[in-house]
Amino acid sequence: MPLPPGIRLLSRLLAPGASRRGNCTATSPPLYDVVISGGGMVGGALGCALGFDPHFQNKKILLLEAGHRKVLDRVPETYSNRVSSISPGSATLLSSFGAWDHICNMRFKPFRRMQVWDACSDALITFDADGLEDMGYIVENDVIVAALNRQLDSLAGHIEVSYRCRAVGYTWPLPYHTSESSPWVQIELSDGRIIQTKLLIGADGQKSLVRAAAGIQNVQWRYDQAAVVATLHLSEATENNVAWQRFLPSGPVALLPLSDTCSSLVWSTSLEQASQLLNMDEESFVDAINSAFWSNDSHSDFIDSAGSIFRSALSFLMPSGTSARQLPPSIARVDPKSRAMYPLGLGHATEYIRHRVALVGDAAHRVHPLAGQGVNMGFGDVSSLAEHLSRAAFAGKDIGSTRHLLEYETERQRHNLPMMAAIDLLKRLYSSKNAPFVLLRTLGLQATNSVSPVKEQIMAFASK
Repeated sequence: MPLPPGIRLLSRLLAPGASRRGNCTATSPPLYDVVISGGGMVGGALGCALGFDPHFQNKKILLLEAGHRKVLDRVPETYSNRVSSISPGSATLLSSFGAWDHICNMRFKPFRRMQVWDACSDALITFDADGLEDMGYIVENDVIVAALNRQLDSLAGHIEVSYRCRAVGYTWPLPYHTSESSPWVQIELSDGRIIQTKLLIGADGQKSLVRAAAGIQNVQWRYDQAAVVATLHLSEATENNVAWQRFLPSGPVALLPLSDTCSSLVWSTSLEQASQLLNMDEESFVDAINSAFWSNDSHSDFIDSAGSIFRSALSFLMPSGTSARQLPPSIARVDPKSRAMYPLGLGHATEYIRHRVALVGDAAHRVHPLAGQGVNMGFGDVSSLAEHLSRAAFAGKDIGSTRHLLEYETERQRHNLPMMAAIDLLKRLYSSKNAPFVLLRTLGLQATNSVSPVKEQIMAFASK
């Protein structure tokens, strides 16, 4: 019977011939200052942020990625169906270590306006960028990862990247130091190597093995929804610089610009309808999308009348606060084989850190895609953690100590928890066709749309 990974790791470390010197051995496993488990967008960004930090120039960093190395020698003609809405704050982070330049040289689409409206009423809210600034950018996930990999390549010799490699066992340091125990996290890798690190960072997604192995609890629930994604072609070319989102009773549907002629669909709906959308013929699928954005079948005369009266009163009281409604583009066709679906849920780790362990990105939190904040929250984690680790390294402190890791946890939870609560509340509020709820959100949305300072605060919070 094979031994469990942890026992296997200990048996190797204590094997005959490994003579001890104090708390080390003559064949002590290689020691890294930081090991990042997960080389996706968030893990790759953290590797780049630390690799380009001058206070980490003498540190050893290892990035583990279970998948293959993603390379884009040239941008494909067709768009990927997995895209992210990148906030200005995230773009600033990517610019700080040169990845944004690669993205700009490959493919991205800025947007300068957002229009969000209710399928059960005429209520809407718009967000506009001031002057010539962009509100955000729609970028394919593959493009972001390829840009990060190019920057990681430029750090070869300073950052070691192991593809198709993952951790299969951990031995955690004791909370107190003894001469017989290692003070570091010891890791057994799938390729047979044994390593140790002063700080292990879990960037390995919503099913994080690092989080589970560290014993960190994760509060989570499923939404009984799935997101259907696809690449769509517009009926006619437009400037296409608006991100559209409509709240249907079954869930929000979003249209995100990719080019003057293409947009990306993210339609969150029931599992049953998602399956139907996935299996429709192309013509029926396109008709369903156009209906989702244009149909008023869910309207009621009472809600429309009440909303109209309230809107007129707001226009009288705050004439400069109202904004014009734009009509969304119509869809002509869908890219063959671009349709896919993935389940939705919410999750939050009760702790982001333990002694010599930190979590970032989806390993720490998972949200509904309705606000497009998932990867931006992850990049915010990267920015915060990299800053706190840089300060610790500059001061000559132990980077795996909980003292400054707690500062990272506090800072990010103060941002992430309100964001997650707001997203979950919106999801639940807009999932009802009950008249009192529809009236409440109609009046609330119209009032928010009329008060510019409130909208500016929402934009400022989301752009970080």
